[in-house]
Amino acid sequence: MTRILSASTHDLRARTSRTLAGSDANHPDPDYSAAYVILHTDGLHQGHGMTFTIGQGNELCCAAIEALSTLVVGRNLSDIVDNMGAFWRQVTNHSQLRWLGPDKGVIHLATAALVNAVWDLWAKERGVPVWKLVSDMEPAQFVDCIDFRYLRDEVDEVRALDMLTKARVGQKQRLTFLEENGYPAYITSAGWLGYPEDKVRDLCRGAIADGWNSFKTKVGIDVASDMRRCEVMREEIGDSRQLMADANQVWDVNQAIEWSNQLQPYGLRWIEEPTHPDDILGHATIRRGVKPIGVATGEHAANRLIFKQLLQADAIDYAQIDACRLGGLNEVLAVLLLAAARNVPVCPHAGGLGLCEYVQHISVIDYLSVSASLEDRTTEYASHLHEHFVNPIRMRNGHYLLPQAPGYSIEMKQESIEMLNYPNGAEWRD
Repeated sequence: MTRILSASTHDLRARTSRTLAGSDANHPDPDYSAAYVILHTDGLHQGHGMTFTIGQGNELCCAAIEALSTLVVGRNLSDIVDNMGAFWRQVTNHSQLRWLGPDKGVIHLATAALVNAVWDLWAKERGVPVWKLVSDMEPAQFVDCIDFRYLRDEVDEVRALDMLTKARVGQKQRLTFLEENGYPAYITSAGWLGYPEDKVRDLCRGAIADGWNSFKTKVGIDVASDMRRCEVMREEIGDSRQLMADANQVWDVNQAIEWSNQLQPYGLRWIEEPTHPDDILGHATIRRGVKPIGVATGEHAANRLIFKQLLQADAIDYAQIDACRLGGLNEVLAVLLLAAARNVPVCPHAGGLGLCEYVQHISVIDYLSVSASLEDRTTEYASHLHEHFVNPIRMRNGHYLLPQAPGYSIEMKQESIEMLNYPNGAEWRD
């Protein structure tokens, strides 16, 4: 019986501001970072988890992880995973720490790191990747992983059980398809806002040669520049490939409509984060005003309640869940059900350190166990920083290949933990 003995946190930061990888209209100089936690046990495996930030403030998430870790240290893993839904409520409903959220901000980012570390440990103990741990669950066990409080007016336990039972039909065939083809992705790495035009062209050509058919560019500086960026991308990728644009919350509602409509000639699949992530009704207004361009958001949707309202308000065409903006995999599973109930595709956000490693599991779970569909679904991919992970993502022809190693794919190499440590690691010495 594995027992969690202690938890250690690590403030890890990559100096991506030097290369402008990750740059956008609201965040021009990010240093991609991880508030990283290791659950040390008396067994053969350790649990690894992280939440993503872009530099300053990462230390706050580490402090919050340390505060929450008292809820798992000293416990047997079996006592936690035997009722994962109750465990998640315990972590998010601490009588004092809850006041810092609830279910939002630094404390919720920390929740994701800790909860995902438990999932990583559980999957390692079972000897399977997280996607398989979940997809092999009976529908009732899947339901037991979710805290349905605040969700039952949209999806309750009975409806969830029915949805999951129906999704089991054809699961083996869908798994065979993924084993042969992988899960479809789109690439953001060619379109970071700080990249000059010649670099964007070169990156597009290289991506096409590697089999990519879905691309995203950043927008939001000025209309003329955005039109030019979309024009350059279209010149390079042609009309047959998908093109999306991401404004990273920079616009007001009316401005988003006006600006997006000037991009109509470029055949955008969606405009992403066109305004503040909490403005549900604003997103609904934008969606009505920019058709046929779709509206995508979710990487800054703090919790399942925001997604519930976005879906109820018909405010989005694509739900872009983030593996550690939400409070870990338990809450992600809840949002997968909410989106499937409204037939809205889930296209996870994965532009940051470790996010691709996380979301490959989420998309596979959605396809195998929840939506049972690949229609109009792609998962984000960015090309940098994967070298820091013990079991990094594997890509082929614009598709994520199924993760094979036990766990949540988020364990980092010890040398990378030492190198990226802030402020004393080699990454920060010059």
